[in-house]
Amino acid sequence: MQQEEVVLKLRNVTKKIGNRRIVDDLSFDVPAGEVFGFLGPNGAGKTTTIRMIVGLISMTQGEIAVKGISVRKQFELAMTHIGAIVENPEMYKFLTGYQNLVHFARRHSGVTKERIEEVIKLVGLQNRIHEKVKRYSLGMRQRLGVAQALLHRPSVLILDEPTNGLDPAGIRELRDYLRKLSREEGIAVIVSSHLLSEMELMCDRVAIIQAGKLIDVRSLQETADEAKPYKIAIDVNDPRRAYELVSASFQNANVSLQGNRLELVTDRARIPDIARLLVNAELDIYGIHATQKSLEDQFLEMTGGEMVV
Repeated sequence: MQQEEVVLKLRNVTKKIGNRRIVDDLSFDVPAGEVFGFLGPNGAGKTTTIRMIVGLISMTQGEIAVKGISVRKQFELAMTHIGAIVENPEMYKFLTGYQNLVHFARRHSGVTKERIEEVIKLVGLQNRIHEKVKRYSLGMRQRLGVAQALLHRPSVLILDEPTNGLDPAGIRELRDYLRKLSREEGIAVIVSSHLLSEMELMCDRVAIIQAGKLIDVRSLQETADEAKPYKIAIDVNDPRRAYELVSASFQNANVSLQGNRLELVTDRARIPDIARLLVNAELDIYGIHATQKSLEDQFLEMTGGEMVV
């Protein structure tokens, strides 16, 4: 599957209740094989958008297409390409994990026993699948929910707050499985979450919405562009001397002293030259670190400090 293939497309999607626009003219694309994050403060319209994508509520105007199929005009066909979990997946706790999957498989035509075994292996539940779900940890139930959503081989997997209630180990486990799914199965995974640090580790790109409007869509996987301005910090034994040397030799670099370290913005390709300059001047370098803004910093900048919930 080509990574560039767009599997989910939103165009001018709007939801009005009375005179209030809950979602306002929202447009973005999600390609196959990408983990796409959906961020926004309280009441931004994240869950409303997800509900429109999966057909739980109608759009006031606009178009949503899954694999080129209109959710508005061909709902049932479009839904065959979507798997979704909203918060904690509902399971029959008195049944085993395997029995739950067999039960849910009956909702879709063409789900074979081999496919059930395949998704069990994919989410790593081989050793526990024949135990009753009531004995599962919350993290295991989430993985079983992912398996359930994948049974019919969807092109898009949508998870609304999938890490709710999980401990740090469970969150990391789920994050690793979702990245594996996107890479190995070519599935577009869309995650709505309030945990910014987890979204930064999990997602390839994030869409940030506020008051129903799209603020920005940005990549979290920075490319190593040699000509791109790069912000770095250098821990060195004599920061003042280092500042004087770098300022004199690299006049286009934006150099400053921050406590006991040197900070500068320069082209990525110049970093080795700066390091050589300091070493040749017999200064001791203890570390060179990239100091890009975190997703949390960027989010708070763009939304004027509103918290995510």
